[in-house]
Amino acid sequence: MIDADDLIELVRNYNPTTDEALLLKAYAYGEEMHAGQKRHSGEPYFSHPVAVAAILTEMKLGDAAIATALLHDTIEDTRSTYREIEKRFGTEIAELVDGVTKLTNLQLTSTETKQAENFRKLFIAMSKDLRVILVKLADRLHNMRTIRSMRPEKQVQKARETMDIFAPLAGRMGMQWMRDELEDLAFRVLNPEGRNSIMRRFITLQRETGDMVEKITHDIRKELEKAKIEAAVYGRAKKPYSIWRKMQQKDQGFSRLSDIYGFRVITESEADCYAVLGALHQRWRAVPGRFKDYISQPKSNGYRSIHTTVSGRDGKQVEIQIRTREMHEVAEAGVAAHWAYRDGERAENPFAVDPAKWISTVTESFENAEDHDEFLEHVKMEMYSDQVFCFTPKGEVVKLPRGATPLDFAYAIHTRIGDGCVGAKVDGIRVPLWTRLKNGQSVEIITAEGQRPQATWIDIVATGRAKAAIRRSLREEDRQRFEKLGRELARVAFEHVGKKASDKALRTAAKHMGLGNGRELLAQLGAAEVTARQVVETLYPDLVAKAGDEIDAAQAVVGLDANQSFRRAPCCQPVPGERIVGISFRGKGVVIHAIDCPALEEFEDQPQRWVDLRWHSGRHQMAYDVSLDLTISNDAGVLGRLCTQIGEQKANISNLEFVDRKPDYFRLILDVELRDTEHLHAVMLALEADSNVASIERHRDPERVVS
Repeated sequence: MIDADDLIELVRNYNPTTDEALLLKAYAYGEEMHAGQKRHSGEPYFSHPVAVAAILTEMKLGDAAIATALLHDTIEDTRSTYREIEKRFGTEIAELVDGVTKLTNLQLTSTETKQAENFRKLFIAMSKDLRVILVKLADRLHNMRTIRSMRPEKQVQKARETMDIFAPLAGRMGMQWMRDELEDLAFRVLNPEGRNSIMRRFITLQRETGDMVEKITHDIRKELEKAKIEAAVYGRAKKPYSIWRKMQQKDQGFSRLSDIYGFRVITESEADCYAVLGALHQRWRAVPGRFKDYISQPKSNGYRSIHTTVSGRDGKQVEIQIRTREMHEVAEAGVAAHWAYRDGERAENPFAVDPAKWISTVTESFENAEDHDEFLEHVKMEMYSDQVFCFTPKGEVVKLPRGATPLDFAYAIHTRIGDGCVGAKVDGIRVPLWTRLKNGQSVEIITAEGQRPQATWIDIVATGRAKAAIRRSLREEDRQRFEKLGRELARVAFEHVGKKASDKALRTAAKHMGLGNGRELLAQLGAAEVTARQVVETLYPDLVAKAGDEIDAAQAVVGLDANQSFRRAPCCQPVPGERIVGISFRGKGVVIHAIDCPALEEFEDQPQRWVDLRWHSGRHQMAYDVSLDLTISNDAGVLGRLCTQIGEQKANISNLEFVDRKPDYFRLILDVELRDTEHLHAVMLALEADSNVASIERHRDPERVVS
């Protein structure tokens, strides 16, 4: 246990003007009150308040907070009283000790109604003086560090409470270091096998690669020296729970995770932050979508920093945070930076957020809650932002992504429930099907016989399961519409080669394609299960294959090895005339992507798989599908006229899918076979000029991946 002189020395290191007499008096009084009391470990109980006070010195808090830590259990666990504390140490410290005592008595994991009321009390305590929560968090941190001395069932209860309440609260307050440690300590109790597995893999990785943190830190320092930028560089491996969470979120094994190390660059000025960013991005390739500038757009708790991820040594993804020293103080202490000392004086950190303003922004929406459930839902929305947890009328939990609707909920239960959905009640109130669900809500789905999914549902739902079920049902129900659409696609395709799509021709093609009859062929053509090109090619292979001096599509790319096959990526559908790059797949050849395709982000840490490619110059075959997103007026003959216009541009429609039907407008995805970018531009220009086309743009679907 730290003695009084050592504790005062810890405070004096950052606050030379500390009131030593006050701290000595608080230490002596706390030791006297807890005399004879023992912890579960057998140690003197007073060792705990002293350890809590020591944790607060790491946050560089003032004398009142340190004294409160030394006294925080006296009112609850000893004969001391509020009046006694106020008489000896003043009203400020007495109020703080009383506030911590009240928080200790809250049962945050009790029944839902009780839990909501206790949460309300917690936030009221926070609004009075945020130092109460800082002492309570330090108290919880030390209890978690020494949790092994508790009974197993008590360990699990405290660990769950820490993971659900205190760790997210520390993160919300900007004290990420405390959140990381609290989560990891709780993880050690709740899933020891998972944590040990991560630790073993870390040891194996270090044995195989050496100390990657030291190597990468050296690489970063070397680049900053070249750029003549003064900065400190720190690196560390991420906490086991942080890695475990990434594995769960990305559904990846440890070996596939690359950003398991974190690095910080601490500069002298804001301008240096951006200079560091430039130097790092000049040296290493930045990973798209992994850049955030919290300097120009600070978080509500005062956090400022630049976050970037680069492909560093050996292609490893390296996460780097860049900030000034003052920003770093706020990043470490969060809202506690408001009370922190620096260089012996109470610091006026320009980046520290005013605790009163911060807590008012956090609790503003809570105050409008009319009942316990609503308040609890508000709290959980603030704490957790990744997923939505809703309940069936029987109390079963349904986990959905944020943005999910009652329709997603219905399909998550059963496809039959989703298909027959006619309405929903959320917390007993009838709501529209497009309502976005929130944490903790109870959802009841209303069904009716004969109900079928609507085409507009595709835009309402957020989950892949729901979208797939709706599309499947629509295809089954709309067979007649598909036949009609298929006939129009066939007419245009046949006319393109100078032939007529007669019933006999369609029956013959269906027979050779093993589809039974002409109607089945048209239905599959309209449903995009076969393409118009396939149908025409079955009957007239010479007309379709006639290429003259055109470049064979199989030989259209330059830069491949001999006999190396390639495919176009379905997500970006590159065509001749666009800049391209290849990604190699073992045993599957090379997949061609447009250079600006977002899907390339997945391969940023695998440079050995990238292949430098380009298209052959010259006239290419008309063999490249491109998807167009059109919104057209719902008038008679419009679709047929547009198909004719595409045919006039010597292009071929290979697929057509309606994605939205409104009384006045249709939105559809049209797949067109083209030669190159010039051909694409000509087709889009012709369609855009039509008065019945409200909008047209190229459609790229990042969810369509190579299989």
